[in-house]
Amino acid sequence: MSLKQRITGDMTAAMKAKDAARLSTLRMVKAAVQNREIEKGGELSDEEVTKALQSLVKQRRDSVEQFEKAGRAELAEKERAEIAVIEEYLPRAASREEIERAVAEVVAETGASSMKEMGAVMKAVQARLGGSADGRTVSEVVKSKLQ
Repeated sequence: MSLKQRITGDMTAAMKAKDAARLSTLRMVKAAVQNREIEKGGELSDEEVTKALQSLVKQRRDSVEQFEKAGRAELAEKERAEIAVIEEYLPRAASREEIERAVAEVVAETGASSMKEMGAVMKAVQARLGGSADGRTVSEVVKSKLQ
């Protein structure tokens, strides 16, 4: 079963269970996937669907940050709930220790020693971790290693 089919099936289950919050989030996810398919002009692979979901999670995290700065705790909580639903469909995220290990290995392999090489190190680390790591966390770890 593809990721897209799983989302559609879970959407049906949420409708039957009358789980409005989950249903709303899954409808938004399905719409985002369909928009990506329209942009591409064809079906998305599971990997492309995963990238779309990661993008949605990133948007939600940015929204949480903005809502908390504005003192809108109820909206931040709604976004966190959406993140929790979306993350069910993403592969397990790499832990901070795994990220630090991958960064150390890439820095040793490439011989990177300054912030000028941060882009190359970031790209190599993301490739090594297969996109299972949060870019912000990877960036923090790379900065600390190269400074």
